[in-house]
Amino acid sequence: MSATWYECKVKYRKMDDSGAQKVTTEPYLVDAISYTEAESRINEEMSAYISEEFKITNIKVANYAEIHPFENSDRWFKSKVSLIAYDEESGKERKSNMYLLVQANDVKEAFDNTNQMMNGTMGDYTVPAIAESPIMDVFPYFSGEEGDVEKLERFNAIKDSVPVEPEEIEEPREVFNPITPDLTPVTVGFDEEE
Repeated sequence: MSATWYECKVKYRKMDDSGAQKVTTEPYLVDAISYTEAESRINEEMSAYISEEFKITNIKVANYAEIHPFENSDRWFKSKVSLIAYDEESGKERKSNMYLLVQANDVKEAFDNTNQMMNGTMGDYTVPAIAESPIMDVFPYFSGEEGDVEKLERFNAIKDSVPVEPEEIEEPREVFNPITPDLTPVTVGFDEEE
């Protein structure tokens, strides 16, 4: 299951190193099904960390293909990965870019962690750019902890509540008519000719 990551900017009062309070806006990532759920999730997550009032100033879909946390790392880096494919018709190589969010302590470690994540890739790739991301923290829906069973049930309930386009009926079939059960079944699935 691929996650949709939402970048949520949260504005709140924060105490700086000198002990003075200042208003700051920081970006966080959550995975969610919709903007509404992303807002609900960031409210829930930030309530555990911030005791004072806070305001969500912006929510947008983040363009990260994958998120890779690493233990003993405290910063997030945005790695640009170019996948290289050869077009046999034109004889030229094509590059398609994707962005990974990788946790590391410095740029070199971010590069090493990016290569470690791309190690199983079948095709060729390059890492043309790595930059420190302003993302403060990432809140995945499932973290592998024991409490995830409850989150999985809530996730499935939300997912099931999203309306799905009904599939077209390709072949005619008979269905039970509850209004007149003693009559013949009604055939559905095709338009009758007039």
